Amino acid sequence: MSDVAVAAILATTILLASTISVEIGFSVALIELALGVVVGNAFHLSTPDWLSFVGSFAGIVLTFLAGAEVDVPQFKREWKASLILGGVSFAGPFVVTGLFAHYALGWNRQQAEIAGIALSTTSLAIVYAVLVETGLNRTLVGKRLMSATFVTDFGTAAALSILFIKPNLWIVPFVLASAALIFALPRIAPFFFKRYGNRVIEPEIKLVFASIFLLIWLGDRAHSHAVLPAFILGLALSSHYQEHRKEQERLRVVAFAFLTPFFFMKGGLNVSLGAVWANVGLLGLLFAAKIVPKLFGVYPLARRYAAPHGVFTTLLMSTGLTFGTISSLYGLNAGIINKTQFSLLITVVVLSAIIPTAIAQRFFQPEAASEAESPVDSARAGPAEGAPSGSTSG
Repeated sequence: MSDVAVAAILATTILLASTISVEIGFSVALIELALGVVVGNAFHLSTPDWLSFVGSFAGIVLTFLAGAEVDVPQFKREWKASLILGGVSFAGPFVVTGLFAHYALGWNRQQAEIAGIALSTTSLAIVYAVLVETGLNRTLVGKRLMSATFVTDFGTAAALSILFIKPNLWIVPFVLASAALIFALPRIAPFFFKRYGNRVIEPEIKLVFASIFLLIWLGDRAHSHAVLPAFILGLALSSHYQEHRKEQERLRVVAFAFLTPFFFMKGGLNVSLGAVWANVGLLGLLFAAKIVPKLFGVYPLARRYAAPHGVFTTLLMSTGLTFGTISSLYGLNAGIINKTQFSLLITVVVLSAIIPTAIAQRFFQPEAASEAESPVDSARAGPAEGAPSGSTSG
């Protein structure tokens, strides 16, 4: 099938996903993932090169936007809660999945470590998409959730780098360029946006995209990845975007209208229903190895630090997509895991993006209007403003 034909099928599916999302009230990211699975298996579509490129770029843009949403003063007040939630969210599945893969499935040590890393993640892309679509990104529960998610993904990226990735000399310009952008962009942004902003040609968006492409290129040359520098760059610009909401909204429109649908569709296309059916028992065990430690590890902490929305927080922190895919693909390309193991891990990653999100949105989603952060809430400190540590969640 030609690239144009694939693009036409995917564009039609993306439009359908948007209408379904509006009608049933579920995140469009969730619908795009599910329809990607259906379309990929119905038309036997493989992922073309252009989709891999656009999807990878979209994932980094989503990560940048998520960083820009973090309330830095609130994060500083509650950094312990974010570290505890995010740390447990990473460590529990990493240990349980790794041990299960090694001792129960007979995978060697490196294969088990790849499995543990791939299934330890929380999908920053899914969490951010759900929070933005529901308006919860502007609430305290949403800000806490994104902060904890970043900590989880930082642990995943650190584990992959320490255990496997061997950077080359390009790591020096990659680190220097990342640091330069993170330091300089917030300082030149006010002048740049005042001089060139508010135009139909959107120079401010092009500046962000150029910076992200530079990070992606240097990260690739250094055998590293641009996800974490992109998140920190967004974090560095968060104060600027709080003062210039229109600029952030225009960037978000570009991302959600064109880029991110291809990112989520790409994730769905990686799932083979035939492989799922042939290995349904093993998939169920691997899925449980990811989800059960998340539920039992995160939920007691979420009751304290995210009350009264502990269940919603726990379920969204049980999702996986971006880093899970990156880790699995690294293991395959490096010859650590075989194609069957890769298919199993990718399928579990995508299922973990769909199932917990659907349950969270259907049964436990807070109302953004009732969760609007008041000035009093904003000034408070502590784990769960106004809620005792043992309060009922969900």
